[in-house]
Amino acid sequence: MLVRAINQMDNPDHAKYKKLTHAWFQPRQVRLLEERINRLARESVDRMLAHGGSCDFYNDVVVWYPLKVIMLILGIPDKHGQHLLDITRAYFGGGDPEMQRGSDLIDATLAYMDFFRGVARERRNNPTDDVATLIATAEVDGTVVGEFEASSYFVALASAGHDTTSATLAGGLLALIQNPQEMQKLRANRALIPEAVDEMVRWVSPVKHFFRTATEEYTLRGKTIKPGDHLMMAYPSANRDEEAFEQPFSFIADRSPNRHVGFGFGIHACIGMYLAKIEMVAFFRELLARVDTIELAGDPAWTETSFLGGLKRLPISFKISETAAA
Repeated sequence: MLVRAINQMDNPDHAKYKKLTHAWFQPRQVRLLEERINRLARESVDRMLAHGGSCDFYNDVVVWYPLKVIMLILGIPDKHGQHLLDITRAYFGGGDPEMQRGSDLIDATLAYMDFFRGVARERRNNPTDDVATLIATAEVDGTVVGEFEASSYFVALASAGHDTTSATLAGGLLALIQNPQEMQKLRANRALIPEAVDEMVRWVSPVKHFFRTATEEYTLRGKTIKPGDHLMMAYPSANRDEEAFEQPFSFIADRSPNRHVGFGFGIHACIGMYLAKIEMVAFFRELLARVDTIELAGDPAWTETSFLGGLKRLPISFKISETAAA
């Protein structure tokens, strides 16, 4: 395996490694970062407005915002942003030549591992108060975490930590554009934005699947699953399950309850889900406060992948609100 991150571990290793950074991604710690996250959201909308009425929302705006947040948490300087973005696009690019740009999954993984080996060495020599230092100096069962596991941990946080969020932001905006009555709900009552963010995660389902191996026999709807059977968990299908959701093929901004599994489930639930929600809520609050109208200005395009991703282009036109302009 090219990496061994927490999503690929079972207990007891999974619990031990997840515990290393768990506190950093809990509500109490994330709230301490909320002011800086709000500032990054404002800067992202500033970047959008600077395009003067039209832009590629995905590439010009939201591909950068979650990346800057995860770099903030890891303590990685802005100068490395473009390099990390290029690696991530290749890493999750599937078979899409536009995203890979001459680099495949193996090349991207090796580039990731090499970059974070350097980060880990630097943090061991010059520790600071960030997640990168925590990972680089962590111990499991009284032994310093090995280079392979540490680099894998970095890869999981840095890649999935921003690619899934940018995919959801772009796909969520497209859903609002295509469902103007839902956009109007949020404009009329911005207190609904947190519920809308959950609906965006359900609707986009940026993680398309994971594979798992059964450890015990279980019968599901007449089908017997045996120990050793390999199972594909298809999240977009689960998030449109007619038995779990009313009108599952409709985007409903204030859907409640919303039992989506976009962040996974059980012990493997996404460690950064609270952070991701805070990021997306901050962004849409800023966007809806400063932009009056948003429309498609061309055809959206999706990344050619079956694993993780969403839109790779979202051309839009927009008009700045008079209050924001003033």
